[in-house]
Amino acid sequence: MIEAGLLDEVMDRVDAGGLELTGEGGFLPEMIKAVLERGLATEQTGHLGYERGDPAGRGSGNSRNGTSPKTVASEVGDIDLAVPRDRAGSFEPRLVPKGARRTGGLDEMIISLYAGGMTVRDIGHHLERTLGTELSHDTISKITDSVLDEVKAWQSRPLEEIYPIIYLDALVVKVRDGHQVRNRAAHIAVGVDLDGVKHVLGIWVQAAEGAKFWAGVCAELRNRGVRDVLIVCCDGLTGFPEAVEATWPQTTVQTCTVHLIRAAMRFVSYTDRKKVAAALRPIYTAPTADAAETELLAFAESDLGHKYPAAVATWENAWERFIPFLAFPPELRKIIYTTNAIESLNFQLRKIIKNRGHFPNDDAAIKLLWLAIRDIEDKRARARAKEKGLKAADRRAPGRLVEGATVNGWKAALGALAMAYPERIEPYLT
Repeated sequence: MIEAGLLDEVMDRVDAGGLELTGEGGFLPEMIKAVLERGLATEQTGHLGYERGDPAGRGSGNSRNGTSPKTVASEVGDIDLAVPRDRAGSFEPRLVPKGARRTGGLDEMIISLYAGGMTVRDIGHHLERTLGTELSHDTISKITDSVLDEVKAWQSRPLEEIYPIIYLDALVVKVRDGHQVRNRAAHIAVGVDLDGVKHVLGIWVQAAEGAKFWAGVCAELRNRGVRDVLIVCCDGLTGFPEAVEATWPQTTVQTCTVHLIRAAMRFVSYTDRKKVAAALRPIYTAPTADAAETELLAFAESDLGHKYPAAVATWENAWERFIPFLAFPPELRKIIYTTNAIESLNFQLRKIIKNRGHFPNDDAAIKLLWLAIRDIEDKRARARAKEKGLKAADRRAPGRLVEGATVNGWKAALGALAMAYPERIEPYLT
């Protein structure tokens, strides 16, 4: 069509208003109709074993028997097909199977719209408005539920024996519980493997974020094959370190410094926050734990420390879980001092969740979060593919969000981990 100039002619007619691309009588639906009907006729010829009008078909025991009307929904609108029949009723078309009312592309479109945060009702209105295709809410819901088996397989897949670093965090989702809508915590685990590649290990929804449930999450990861974790980065939730150590006793639990700063800032007035933030910086950038303790004492004895004793107490109470990263060199510190690796993922997911209002159940929340992660990664991959071959300075496409992303400076960080945990990591490196 391109070489013959037919496509240019079609687009000229579209621009002139003499031809519609989609909708009833549009060019694309008619073209797809012609392609599908020709494909169905070819399938039937293969099934019967002879061409239409071929004398070889006489006495074969089966022959063509007209067509049956059928309407299928597609990405460009409803398509009315004439599906061929045979007298023996043994013809089973594969291009448009019996009982199928949609083309595969439409299902993928619906799942993509759902992953983008649209509700079932919104998707129904969108399809009717743009394509003229009417699908019931129950049908759309069943289409999105078709990925549940894939989600369950992903949730139970085997994992690596060791993850040098695992980030644990939760975000709030709203789920209907009877006649009420309640806040529930979606727990997310992101692991960094020996190659420095990040992976979302799982998503779990529970009534609230708590150490007891995190202990169950760690136990499930252990049952899926994770024998050892060198460092777990998490927030300052009470009992969190004990929950992790119940599964991996030798694991170093690092409290997120950013969470710790936020917790301290809750007691600081808005006018003093910049001053307090500047005063806290020497603590978490100190070269050693002893130097950090000296800086904390200096802050406690300062005017700001006397004015906000609760902020000082926040650091003192979390001190033992704050200082582990100070024993490592800078290339490893910047990776484990904060849970930003998972916070950036949560930020993207929150943008999608807020459009939904609430979920009917926990499975629906997990399904959307999983689809959203997959959809975000696919969009970023397509953007990077478009810029392939350009100079680095001319590229604007974002990198991977989490799944498959490689930690910057991982080679140096792995070397630091090998020096800190030689007996635990070297067997896996060889």
